[in-house]
Amino acid sequence: MATPLALDLAVAGVAVGSAAALSGVGLVVCYRATGVLNLAQGAVAMVTAYALRQTVVVWHWPKVLAIACCVLVFAPGLGFLMDVAVFRRLQRRNAGTAETLVAGLGVFVLLIGGAALLWGLTPLGDAPSVLPSTPLVAPGGLRLTTDTVVDLGAVLLLTAAVGAVNRWTPFGTMLRAVVDNRRLAELSGLDADAVSSVGWAFGAFTAGLTGVLLAPGLRLDPYGLPLLVMETMAVAVAAGLRSLPLAVGAALALGIGQSELTAVHLGGGPAAVLQSVSANLFVLALVIVVLIPGRLSVPETASGLLLPGDRPRSPLTRILLQAAALVMLFGPLGLRGNDLRLLLPGPALALVLLSLVVVTGYGGQISLGQAGYAGLGALLTGAFAGGAVPGVPALPAALALPLAVLVAAPFGLLVGWPAIRRRGLALALTTFAVGTAMSRLVFQQPYLTSGLRLDRTGAWGNDRVFYAVELVLLGAALLLVRALHGGRPGRALGAMRDHEPAAYASGVNVPWLKLLAFTAGSALAALGGGLLGLGSQAFDPNAFDPVLGLLWFAAVVVFGAGSASGAVLAAVALTTVDAATTAGVSAAAVGVLALLRGRLTGGRGSGAVAPAPSPAGQDRPAAATDGAVVPGVRLSPLGRRLATRIQARGGVR
Repeated sequence: MATPLALDLAVAGVAVGSAAALSGVGLVVCYRATGVLNLAQGAVAMVTAYALRQTVVVWHWPKVLAIACCVLVFAPGLGFLMDVAVFRRLQRRNAGTAETLVAGLGVFVLLIGGAALLWGLTPLGDAPSVLPSTPLVAPGGLRLTTDTVVDLGAVLLLTAAVGAVNRWTPFGTMLRAVVDNRRLAELSGLDADAVSSVGWAFGAFTAGLTGVLLAPGLRLDPYGLPLLVMETMAVAVAAGLRSLPLAVGAALALGIGQSELTAVHLGGGPAAVLQSVSANLFVLALVIVVLIPGRLSVPETASGLLLPGDRPRSPLTRILLQAAALVMLFGPLGLRGNDLRLLLPGPALALVLLSLVVVTGYGGQISLGQAGYAGLGALLTGAFAGGAVPGVPALPAALALPLAVLVAAPFGLLVGWPAIRRRGLALALTTFAVGTAMSRLVFQQPYLTSGLRLDRTGAWGNDRVFYAVELVLLGAALLLVRALHGGRPGRALGAMRDHEPAAYASGVNVPWLKLLAFTAGSALAALGGGLLGLGSQAFDPNAFDPVLGLLWFAAVVVFGAGSASGAVLAAVALTTVDAATTAGVSAAAVGVLALLRGRLTGGRGSGAVAPAPSPAGQDRPAAATDGAVVPGVRLSPLGRRLATRIQARGGVR
């Protein structure tokens, strides 16, 4: 008797759900052991998959030996190295969420850049399969394969083993002690560092296993697999970063649901929408779970953003940075032909990075989704220029671009509204989820990107003239941002960044300020994205990949999130390095600098306050959350006055 189609699709979905469950289990275990959400999980999966291909396809190792070395040695060793070289120091000094987040992004960007340098950006379709797909006969005629059975068995076995270790072994007792109170555990003689190392190694092991299981069904490249694995964060967030059974159940449900949707057939436009939803169900789930109030209950500091190394610069340093940015901006005007064309994205990218300065540097709101708004600006510019907007005739680029910015700016409310009640890690995941949803559900869909026209006609067709237009628009944006930062809204943004409860108590309209920051940021990013599209004269969804957005965020942090000139310098440096060398060099350099900057500065920076309580509930100094002015911490003048006032009133209740 034939097996019903629904059962066959469910079996196919189990394979995808099992891989997602492995990633989710690793994220949850690592978070419970260290208090850090490993944002580099996808990059570790990608590097491990590349390592397996290198050993099997290029070096011709026996497959069993290669799998053992890559999954059981290389991946856990990479996790242990991440702990020792990067995160252990941060945990010992109780670093805040923003510092650990930037460190994780630094590792992520470094691994992607390294993979691009070693293996290139060309997708590879010969990743070796870990398990054979031998058909198995099951009761009722159900069609199973060995790889699906082994994948599901591995997930269930790992989940049961982790639960047993945590509940019935001495190490589990140590883990619970460190999670409950790291300081007290260390005082009692427990080795908290060893517990953290095991957590990082196990998380990297599951990431590596996820990568080698997923790679054979994909074309392996440095960007695609990391993003795919990051989308599986939905299952970890759905489990509240706590429950392993819930993470596994959510992963299997999403995998099966994604497979079952392929059997639903609709006609016309709804068919394209349904196909988009079924292919990106994990992305939709991530957006939904991060928007559910209280789903990601991560305690955060009551104060503003703590970015590593964002110290006030001396006047001489500021002058030198501004001079360097001007030279690198105006230098391309003396170039010709292809040399100038390669550097056309510089000013446009500077506008996108300037949006991060407004949102993150000035407003203290972590945003990992600015690439989505840049892509929206390019898409809308092409739509208005190509006459793809109903009721609007085709417009010249000079009119289509500002109209696209006006339409895109209100979309900042998609993130600005949830940001009113979120900060730190919860806000970072929200912005990343929204940016990824834009990329997957809008930019990658042909039915939404057809009819776009980004040709430069007339005077704008000349590269030198267009570059001059970019410089004029960038200069106008810099003047507006300077006026915003120096005026009353800028002072209020600084107060909100330094100490949000104090800003509330002094009458600052914090919700309005957050909406202002995200709306202004989306407008700047859309302007930059529109110029990027016009510069290349085509809409390329890969130019606004969410992974690139993470690289841009890390670059802004490296060059100074609180400095407009730093954003400009970061943009022209990224563009120049990519044009002068090869793909991957700029990403690797930004990753190294992001890690070094946090280590060299000790993490005290602009708007810095005492760190937040750890997500695992560890005790931390309460000085930052009770409104006190902390010695050695730089606040704005308004921030100091507000914090002192709150302290005099006995703290925020």
